[in-house]
Amino acid sequence: MKKNTKISNSKAAGRNDFEAGDVRGVYKAIFNRRDVRGQFTSKPVDDEVLSRLLYAAHHAPSVGYMQPWNFLVIKSEKVKKNVHQIFLKANEEAKMMFEGGRRELYSSLKLEGILESPVNICITCDRKRTGSAVIGRTHMKTMDLFSSVCAVQNFWLAARAENIGVGWVSIAEESLLQQALGIPEDIVPIAYLCVGHVEHFALKPELESAGWLPRIPLEDLIYFEQWQQREGADDSLLEQVIADKMFPVI
Repeated sequence: MKKNTKISNSKAAGRNDFEAGDVRGVYKAIFNRRDVRGQFTSKPVDDEVLSRLLYAAHHAPSVGYMQPWNFLVIKSEKVKKNVHQIFLKANEEAKMMFEGGRRELYSSLKLEGILESPVNICITCDRKRTGSAVIGRTHMKTMDLFSSVCAVQNFWLAARAENIGVGWVSIAEESLLQQALGIPEDIVPIAYLCVGHVEHFALKPELESAGWLPRIPLEDLIYFEQWQQREGADDSLLEQVIADKMFPVI
C-alpha cells in the first residue's frame, strides 16, 4: 500500500519520465514520418485507431489553452471527388508557376491521395473560440493558427507510430475548400489530410528522392545569440550536431 502511495505522489509531482525505449520510439516516429501520396491501399482504417489519432491531435499544445481546432472526418466518395476537383484546378495553376525542367518535374510528382485514401480529414482553426483576448496571443495574433498546426503534427506522428500513412494536401483554393466542406468563412482550414494504410513508407521524403530539393545540413541553420551570428559559436554543440548526422536512420 505504501509503495502505491509513493507512485501516486510521484506522478502527482509531475514525474512521468520516459524509458529508453519510449524515447527511441518518439525519435523513430519523427525521423520516419512521411508525406504519403500514392501508396495508399483500400484497407479501411479501424475506427478505434482513428479515434486514437484524433485523441492525440486534441492533446496538442494551444495558445491560452484555447484548443481552436475541429476535425472534419470525410469518408464520402462524393465529397472527396469534389475536393479532388478543387485540387486539380489548383494544381494546374501551380504547375504554370514553375519554368522549364522544374515544371516538367512538378508535373511528374504525385501530390495527393484524396480518392485513394479511405479517410480524409480537414483540421480547422476557430480563431474566435475563446474570445478576442487570449493568453499568449495578445501580441502574436497568429499563435492560434500555429496551435492548430501542432494538432496536425500530433496526428501525423501518432499515425506513423500506428503505421498509418498521412498526406497533407495544401494545393487548393481555401474559399473553394470551405464551400465544398460547408466550412463557415470565419473558420480557417489548416490542413486537408489523406489518411490510410499504405503499401510501404519511403526511406526518404519523396521530394528529396525526386531531386526537388536536398535536406539542408542542420549546422548551416544554427546561429548564436543574434541572427546569422556564428562568431563565438558553441563549437562543442556544432561538433555534436555534425557527429549525429546518421542519427535519423533509427
